[in-house]
Amino acid sequence: MGEHVRVAVVGSGFGGLGAAVRLRREGITDFVVLERADSVGGTWRDNSYPGCACDVPSHLYSFSFAPNPDWPRTFSGQPHIRAYLEHVADTFGLRPHIRLNHEVRMMRWDAEELRWEIETAGGTLTADVVVSATGPLSDPKMPEIPGLDGFPGKVFHSARWDHDYDLRGKRVAMIGTGASAIQIVPAIAPDTARLTLFQRTPPWVLPRTDRAITGAERWLHRQLPFTRAARRGLLWGIRELQVSAFTKHPNQLGFIESLAKSNMARAIKDPQLRAKLTPDYRIGCKRILLSSEYYPALARPDVDVVASGLREVRGSTLVAADGTETEVDAIIFGTGFHVTDMPIADRVVGVDGRSLAEEWKDGMQSLRGATAAGFPNWMTIIGPNTGLGNSSMILMIESQLNYMADYLRQLNLLGTNRPGGKVALAARPSAVHTWNRKVQERMKRTVWNTGGCTSWYLDAAGRNTTVWPGTTGEFRRETREVDLAEYEIVRLAGKVPAGAAAGRAAAPAAKPAAKAPAKAPGKAPAKAPARPAAEEASA
Repeated sequence: MGEHVRVAVVGSGFGGLGAAVRLRREGITDFVVLERADSVGGTWRDNSYPGCACDVPSHLYSFSFAPNPDWPRTFSGQPHIRAYLEHVADTFGLRPHIRLNHEVRMMRWDAEELRWEIETAGGTLTADVVVSATGPLSDPKMPEIPGLDGFPGKVFHSARWDHDYDLRGKRVAMIGTGASAIQIVPAIAPDTARLTLFQRTPPWVLPRTDRAITGAERWLHRQLPFTRAARRGLLWGIRELQVSAFTKHPNQLGFIESLAKSNMARAIKDPQLRAKLTPDYRIGCKRILLSSEYYPALARPDVDVVASGLREVRGSTLVAADGTETEVDAIIFGTGFHVTDMPIADRVVGVDGRSLAEEWKDGMQSLRGATAAGFPNWMTIIGPNTGLGNSSMILMIESQLNYMADYLRQLNLLGTNRPGGKVALAARPSAVHTWNRKVQERMKRTVWNTGGCTSWYLDAAGRNTTVWPGTTGEFRRETREVDLAEYEIVRLAGKVPAGAAAGRAAAPAAKPAAKAPAKAPGKAPAKAPARPAAEEASA
């Protein structure tokens, strides 16, 4: 099979590079980072469309262990975030571990050797542990539109922007009104001959209070690091205080709704257009978008809004669901990603020959957003129910890195001075089901489930398998360490437990010496008290 490593990390975005840094800090250097593209950066490499930027403040959208005092703006653009990730790869000596152009084609669990067999575009290898950090925003979703194949013009997705195609003087259709579209529309509207936005559902949009960070501020953050930490802590704390409105008391969001309506009214004077752009669901049900340029762009005389989804394409004519016909030269799809049906799941095959996609056919679920029953020594970063509606995903990633580090420590301890030395940890189906049942129970009262919308947070069955129904501090406590009672210990000479499906027996070769009750979401273990706010914010 060729090369063998202790850990194989899949993906080199924030999750993958963060995992690599943490592995080195844990003293593990026998690892590789498998990246399908020719450079690092993940979604911040792939999304290079005009106007691409982050809707989380710069000082919160960065690693706690790699602060950047020189962010140029309060909300950073894509080039600066991508440059930051390249800087992380260089600063922490990750380049020798990164294998570019090594797209993972298949990962299979070898029950006899307790290891993963990995096929990539650059060759094969084996690994004791796999950390999947492909991310939910990595594979663009293109809708199946009748007649699209016969469109004579240019077609591309926002995450695969064609920089060689000149939009100047063209009639352009923008399909979708998500976070990408509201950045693209104002960026390209001045250049196009006519821009038509196909809107299936209007978003709630608040002003984006972006500004240049002054030289004095940057100097202060470089010379006095505590000012940078204080800024990050304040940004974190404000968002933590907002969580209860999203998760417990959606009616409290009415004030924010009124601010969004005022934001629209300032730019959109036409009452008919304003009616088209006013959502009929509770703010927060879909992700709240930030832009100070979106509404002014829609008010331009050369921009049209079709308040209907695209139904079919007839030659160069686009036909909306309401019958509206529009002639265009180019179509840009801002239609999101495969979030609840991640393609990587088809490429992971567990102990009983079932793929992760098969295991998740009734909805994604994992233990603490990290491990799946039937897939020993396999972890995911930004797994099911780890997404956020109002804060920085980097906080969640770092929490999962804590869990990953303790997982590897437990494997080392369990394998020390034992015959064969190789050990696997397999998430117990009962623990996975208990965790997810409680997460879904908490989800019932959140704005994402009660707000009256259909969002990309929900899977095909209407189940929210994407968002975490709590604070980032709470998730940090829940993932501080591995509870061995939630796992089956599998040794080299033992029998690998069966998979996760209901009714399949589990027969581990060895069980934990002691069993503790499975921890429920929202209840921190007694031996791991909550951190003070300042520490939580900086981690």
